[in-house]
Amino acid sequence: MREYSPIHSTAPASTPLLSTRHLVRRFRDADRPAVDNVCFELYRGEILALLGPSGCGKTTTLRMIAGFETPDSGSVLLGERDITNVPTQKRRIGMVFQDYALFPHMTLAENVAFAMTHLPRKQRHARALEWLALVNMAELGERFPEELSGGQQQRVALVRTLAAEPELVLLDEPFSNLDAGLRERTRKEMRELFKKTGTTVILVTHDQAEAMTMADRIGVMRQGRLLQVGPPQAVYREPADAFVAEFLGHTNLLEGEAAGLSAATALGPISLNTQAHGPVTLSLRPEDLALVRSEDPDSAIIVDREFRGHDYFYLLARGDSRYCAIVPNHDPLEVGARVRLQTAGEASVLPDEGRSQTQH
Repeated sequence: MREYSPIHSTAPASTPLLSTRHLVRRFRDADRPAVDNVCFELYRGEILALLGPSGCGKTTTLRMIAGFETPDSGSVLLGERDITNVPTQKRRIGMVFQDYALFPHMTLAENVAFAMTHLPRKQRHARALEWLALVNMAELGERFPEELSGGQQQRVALVRTLAAEPELVLLDEPFSNLDAGLRERTRKEMRELFKKTGTTVILVTHDQAEAMTMADRIGVMRQGRLLQVGPPQAVYREPADAFVAEFLGHTNLLEGEAAGLSAATALGPISLNTQAHGPVTLSLRPEDLALVRSEDPDSAIIVDREFRGHDYFYLLARGDSRYCAIVPNHDPLEVGARVRLQTAGEASVLPDEGRSQTQH
């Protein structure tokens, strides 16, 4: 079976496929811009996830790239071509929506073939079946959308977008209509398809797990601003600030006094991921906190726990401070037990503004 990849830009490989430069978008009567000075670059074959809470500007950013919204200032470049004012239909950008948008009166093969305006009509049906084969659905080509599950409809919507051979594919919360188990399986299949076809993708989501499992890089947004962009592991382990640290998962924010690669904290000395001196705010992930049974009345007490299959998630209190820990399930601790908290990994040093955040 032949495999297809999007039509490549004529720009050299060292040139980003997509560049957003100082994008700003304001809406009437808003206190602040919906998108505020957003800049990032995306290279061919990459998957980038824009991640953030509702209202942070990620979908508006996507719509400006697609051409559905016009920036108040800034620009969008595809390769070396400024497409800021180019009509949507001329941008060679495909978009997959939450509701799939399949034509109900067309078969699956007809839905996919509809996107192939660049091919002679007599070639489209056979090519549509080849695209459906990439998601193991060629034998369903003569069925109609209403005969499919939600996950199957999502796959057809995606290959229809890819069949148009766009240079870039945009996904706006594409798995939000699927149940948890199907969502996890579908996003794994989609990532494999993107990599097989060399597709360049921007995914918008508020789901941290979705972003970290699908994307090569993630960008965390808040109140219209892009706070940090990087590989998921790097952003998780070295967050730019307290908001990023907390949005990418549970964390313990600690005050400390740093001296090189160590800091004195309420939990005792903690190793740091970078050298620092003086007062610091630290992010310590819950999996880097170990629990040891203790009879000391000044030790922490377990106030809640969640069984999560391979591990337990614990909430702990010591005095006025609250902590969280994730530990393997082989030695479960009961609620009300007293434990000594031991650090088992490095803490990340946050910028000064992190000290204004509430401890966890």
